[in-house]
Amino acid sequence: MDPLALEDSDLIRHDWQVDEVVAVHNTPLMELLYRAQQVHRAHHEPNAVQLCSLLSIKTGACSEDCGYCPQSAHHSADLGPEGLMDVEAVLSTAERARDAGASRFCMGAAWREVRDGPAFDNVVEMVRGVSKLGMEACVTLGMLNADQAKRLADAGLKSYNHNLDTSREYYELIITTRRFEDRLNTLQHVRDAGVTVCSGGILGMGESIEDRCSMLCTLASMNPQPESVPINALVAVEGTPLADRPPVDPLEMVRAIATTRILMPKAMVRLSAGRTDMSREAQVLCFMAGANSLFYGEKLLTTPNPDADDDRALLDAIGAHALEPSPAPTC
Repeated sequence: MDPLALEDSDLIRHDWQVDEVVAVHNTPLMELLYRAQQVHRAHHEPNAVQLCSLLSIKTGACSEDCGYCPQSAHHSADLGPEGLMDVEAVLSTAERARDAGASRFCMGAAWREVRDGPAFDNVVEMVRGVSKLGMEACVTLGMLNADQAKRLADAGLKSYNHNLDTSREYYELIITTRRFEDRLNTLQHVRDAGVTVCSGGILGMGESIEDRCSMLCTLASMNPQPESVPINALVAVEGTPLADRPPVDPLEMVRAIATTRILMPKAMVRLSAGRTDMSREAQVLCFMAGANSLFYGEKLLTTPNPDADDDRALLDAIGAHALEPSPAPTC
């Protein structure tokens, strides 16, 4: 049976099995792209791309040991720690990002988990301020509990990012300082608070195709499915355990994005880390595969990203336009 016949473009499934996802992923690429385009056009404006800006509001000295991350205190990457930024500085950066065309502003703090106190109070104020700017406010702060998720929601948080990174089976080979279930629990707290979920993964960490498909299967099984799914290519950083990993083949990114689009038709699929190693043509293939968002600005937390002018030129060349924001209501 043709694996692409498993899914009608208007049907949202939550019962995908890993072998089905592998069959979709391994479909001849031209057929896979065609089917992903059909699904994409059934649920999204085909020439709209959301521009997201990402700022590290607290950098380094993280107690987690994520093998890919230069911010881990367990690794020897050349990255000095920086404390939590002032609220005013963050909002000033957000305003500049908005004026440059970004409609979503994501703030990342290198914490294992959120702790109540002045620092978290400041993050809540950052969320409230970004939302008042008319932008979608998103944060990634590590693990959090139900009460903290509710406080962020009340401040106007649109989305919470907490990536699965990889499959349940491969997870402990990448991270040992928290469990896969801890990530799922945080996502449930976010969902229960009425905040949308942003969760995806990283390609190129030594995982198998089955691992990638298992991760996507876990995300697609959520009900509702994540509203936002970032697909990252590993940025290998000296001083981390994964520093010697070879670059991801861009066509592997295309396949992963197309598979994500077919499994999660309504999600914003975000072409994320690793774009500096991709040609313009490879990025266009990712858009054809169903990506409809990219991170916009010179950095993704601590790793490089294409220049904003280059991204604007790319969108102009393909006739795409920036998507307008849909911020959460403020309280």
